[in-house]
Amino acid sequence: MKFKIFQFESVTSTNEMAMNLIKKNKKESGCVYAKKQTKGKGTRGKEWISEIGNLFSTFFFPLKKNYPSFSEFSLINPIIISNAINKFCKDKTISFKWPNDILLNKKKICGILQEVITVNRKKFLVIGIGINIQSNPIIKNKYKATNIFLETRKSPTTEELINLLIFEYEDFFKNLESYNFQNFKKKTELMAINE
Repeated sequence: MKFKIFQFESVTSTNEMAMNLIKKNKKESGCVYAKKQTKGKGTRGKEWISEIGNLFSTFFFPLKKNYPSFSEFSLINPIIISNAINKFCKDKTISFKWPNDILLNKKKICGILQEVITVNRKKFLVIGIGINIQSNPIIKNKYKATNIFLETRKSPTTEELINLLIFEYEDFFKNLESYNFQNFKKKTELMAINE
Protein backbone atom coordinates (compact mmCIF):
# COMPACT_ATOMS: atom_id res chain seq x y z
CA MET A 1 0.00 0.00 0.00
CA LYS A 2 1.21 3.49 -0.87
CA PHE A 3 0.26 6.44 1.29
CA LYS A 4 -0.37 9.65 -0.62
CA ILE A 5 0.29 12.81 1.42
CA PHE A 6 -2.53 15.32 1.95
CA GLN A 7 -0.90 18.43 3.39
CA PHE A 8 -2.77 21.38 4.91
CA GLU A 9 -1.82 24.67 6.52
CA SER A 10 -4.52 24.44 9.19
CA VAL A 11 -7.24 21.91 10.11
CA THR A 12 -9.58 21.40 13.05
CA SER A 13 -8.09 17.92 13.52
CA THR A 14 -6.19 15.65 11.15
CA ASN A 15 -8.48 12.74 12.08
CA GLU A 16 -11.56 14.75 11.07
CA MET A 17 -9.85 15.77 7.83
CA ALA A 18 -9.02 12.12 7.08
CA MET A 19 -12.64 11.11 7.71
CA ASN A 20 -13.80 13.86 5.32
CA LEU A 21 -11.40 12.62 2.65
CA ILE A 22 -12.86 9.11 3.02
CA LYS A 23 -16.53 10.19 3.11
CA LYS A 24 -16.61 13.14 0.69
CA ASN A 25 -13.60 12.64 -1.57
CA LYS A 26 -13.81 8.82 -1.75
CA LYS A 27 -10.14 8.45 -0.79
CA GLU A 28 -9.18 4.91 0.22
CA SER A 29 -5.87 5.54 1.96
CA GLY A 30 -3.43 8.32 2.70
CA CYS A 31 -1.59 10.43 5.22
CA VAL A 32 -2.94 13.78 6.34
CA TYR A 33 -0.73 16.30 8.06
CA ALA A 34 -1.04 19.96 8.95
CA LYS A 35 1.15 22.76 10.27
CA LYS A 36 -1.63 23.85 12.60
CA GLN A 37 -4.46 22.02 14.35
CA THR A 38 -7.19 24.08 16.03
CA LYS A 39 -9.17 21.31 17.75
CA GLY A 40 -6.75 18.41 18.16
CA LYS A 41 -8.35 15.33 19.72
CA GLY A 42 -6.93 13.07 22.40
CA THR A 43 -8.52 9.95 23.84
CA ARG A 44 -11.76 10.04 25.84
CA GLY A 45 -12.66 13.46 24.41
CA LYS A 46 -9.54 15.18 25.75
CA GLU A 47 -7.92 17.99 23.80
CA TRP A 48 -4.54 17.40 22.14
CA ILE A 49 -2.56 20.63 22.55
CA SER A 50 -1.24 21.46 19.09
CA GLU A 51 1.71 23.83 19.23
CA ILE A 52 3.11 24.88 15.84
CA GLY A 53 6.37 23.11 14.96
CA ASN A 54 5.16 19.72 16.18
CA LEU A 55 3.72 16.87 14.13
CA PHE A 56 -0.03 16.47 13.65
CA SER A 57 -0.81 13.61 11.29
CA THR A 58 -3.32 10.88 10.49
CA PHE A 59 -2.93 7.68 8.50
CA PHE A 60 -6.07 6.06 7.07
CA PHE A 61 -6.82 2.90 5.11
CA PRO A 62 -9.57 0.26 4.73
CA LEU A 63 -9.58 -2.64 7.20
CA LYS A 64 -9.48 -5.45 4.64
CA LYS A 65 -10.17 -9.07 5.58
CA ASN A 66 -6.50 -10.06 5.36
CA TYR A 67 -5.40 -7.08 7.52
CA PRO A 68 -4.93 -7.17 11.28
CA SER A 69 -8.00 -6.15 13.31
CA PHE A 70 -8.71 -2.80 14.99
CA SER A 71 -7.52 -4.15 18.36
CA GLU A 72 -4.35 -5.65 16.86
CA PHE A 73 -3.46 -2.29 15.34
CA SER A 74 -3.59 -0.76 18.83
CA LEU A 75 -0.41 -2.80 19.51
CA ILE A 76 1.08 -2.51 16.01
CA ASN A 77 0.91 1.31 15.85
CA PRO A 78 3.19 2.03 18.84
CA ILE A 79 5.88 -0.26 17.37
CA ILE A 80 5.69 1.34 13.90
CA ILE A 81 5.72 4.89 15.32
CA SER A 82 8.53 4.10 17.80
CA ASN A 83 10.66 2.84 14.90
CA ALA A 84 10.35 6.28 13.27
CA ILE A 85 11.01 8.23 16.51
CA ASN A 86 14.00 6.00 17.25
CA LYS A 87 15.81 7.30 14.14
CA PHE A 88 16.37 10.56 16.05
CA CYS A 89 16.56 9.15 19.59
CA LYS A 90 18.77 6.07 19.25
CA ASP A 91 20.37 6.28 22.71
CA LYS A 92 17.10 7.05 24.53
CA THR A 93 14.62 4.68 26.17
CA ILE A 94 11.35 4.51 24.25
CA SER A 95 8.45 2.96 26.12
CA PHE A 96 4.70 2.55 25.73
CA LYS A 97 1.97 3.49 28.21
CA TRP A 98 -1.30 1.73 27.46
CA PRO A 99 -3.49 2.58 25.62
CA ASN A 100 -2.03 5.35 23.49
CA ASP A 101 1.11 7.12 24.75
CA ILE A 102 4.70 6.72 23.60
CA LEU A 103 7.24 7.88 26.17
CA LEU A 104 10.85 8.96 25.74
CA ASN A 105 12.91 8.65 28.93
CA LYS A 106 9.59 8.11 30.77
CA LYS A 107 8.13 11.40 29.46
CA LYS A 108 5.28 11.60 26.95
CA ILE A 109 6.45 12.46 23.44
CA CYS A 110 3.64 11.01 21.31
CA GLY A 111 -0.08 10.39 21.51
CA ILE A 112 -2.05 8.03 19.26
CA LEU A 113 -5.78 8.26 18.60
CA GLN A 114 -7.18 5.26 16.76
CA GLU A 115 -10.72 5.43 15.39
CA VAL A 116 -12.80 3.43 12.93
CA ILE A 117 -15.51 4.64 10.57
CA THR A 118 -17.78 2.74 8.20
CA VAL A 119 -18.52 4.16 4.76
CA ASN A 120 -20.63 2.18 2.25
CA ARG A 121 -20.31 -0.92 4.47
CA LYS A 122 -16.52 -0.66 4.35
CA LYS A 123 -14.55 -0.12 7.55
CA PHE A 124 -11.65 2.33 7.59
CA LEU A 125 -9.00 2.67 10.26
CA VAL A 126 -8.03 6.24 11.14
CA ILE A 127 -4.82 6.63 13.17
CA GLY A 128 -4.05 10.07 14.58
CA ILE A 129 -0.41 10.61 15.55
CA GLY A 130 0.83 13.66 17.45
CA ILE A 131 4.58 13.92 18.09
CA ASN A 132 6.25 16.68 20.12
CA ILE A 133 9.22 17.83 18.03
CA GLN A 134 10.10 21.32 19.27
CA SER A 135 7.82 21.96 22.24
CA ASN A 136 5.44 20.23 24.59
CA PRO A 137 2.55 21.11 26.89
CA ILE A 138 2.98 21.16 30.66
CA ILE A 139 1.24 18.04 31.96
CA LYS A 140 0.34 17.85 35.63
CA ASN A 141 0.23 14.14 36.20
CA LYS A 142 2.64 11.27 36.90
CA TYR A 143 4.26 11.35 33.46
CA LYS A 144 5.53 14.73 32.27
CA ALA A 145 5.79 15.61 28.57
CA THR A 146 8.90 16.22 26.50
CA ASN A 147 9.96 16.81 22.89
CA ILE A 148 12.61 15.49 20.51
CA PHE A 149 14.68 18.70 20.55
CA LEU A 150 14.76 18.89 24.35
CA GLU A 151 15.91 15.27 24.66
CA THR A 152 18.37 15.07 21.76
CA ARG A 153 19.23 18.61 20.58
CA LYS A 154 18.05 17.41 17.16
CA SER A 155 15.17 19.18 15.44
CA PRO A 156 13.80 17.05 12.61
CA THR A 157 11.34 18.71 10.27
CA THR A 158 7.72 17.54 10.15
CA GLU A 159 8.44 16.39 6.57
CA GLU A 160 11.32 14.17 7.74
CA LEU A 161 9.12 12.54 10.38
CA ILE A 162 6.19 12.10 7.98
CA ASN A 163 8.49 10.43 5.44
CA LEU A 164 9.84 8.07 8.12
CA LEU A 165 6.33 7.19 9.29
CA ILE A 166 5.20 6.56 5.70
CA PHE A 167 8.23 4.34 5.14
CA GLU A 168 7.45 2.33 8.31
CA TYR A 169 3.74 1.88 7.47
CA GLU A 170 4.43 0.99 3.83
CA ASP A 171 7.11 -1.47 4.98
CA PHE A 172 4.61 -3.09 7.36
CA PHE A 173 2.06 -3.61 4.57
CA LYS A 174 4.75 -4.76 2.13
CA ASN A 175 5.64 -7.54 4.59
CA LEU A 176 2.07 -8.36 5.59
CA GLU A 177 2.46 -12.02 4.59
CA SER A 178 5.03 -12.51 7.33
CA TYR A 179 2.93 -10.61 9.92
CA ASN A 180 2.75 -12.35 13.28
CA PHE A 181 0.60 -10.73 15.95
CA GLN A 182 2.43 -12.49 18.79
CA ASN A 183 5.70 -10.80 17.76
CA PHE A 184 4.09 -7.36 18.03
CA LYS A 185 2.40 -8.33 21.30
CA LYS A 186 5.75 -9.37 22.78
CA LYS A 187 7.43 -6.14 21.60
CA THR A 188 4.74 -3.93 23.15
CA GLU A 189 4.87 -5.96 26.37
CA LEU A 190 8.64 -5.36 26.53
CA MET A 191 8.10 -1.62 25.88
CA ALA A 192 5.15 -1.29 28.27
CA ILE A 193 5.44 0.72 31.46
CA ASN A 194 3.76 -1.05 34.35
CA GLU A 195 1.98 1.56 36.42
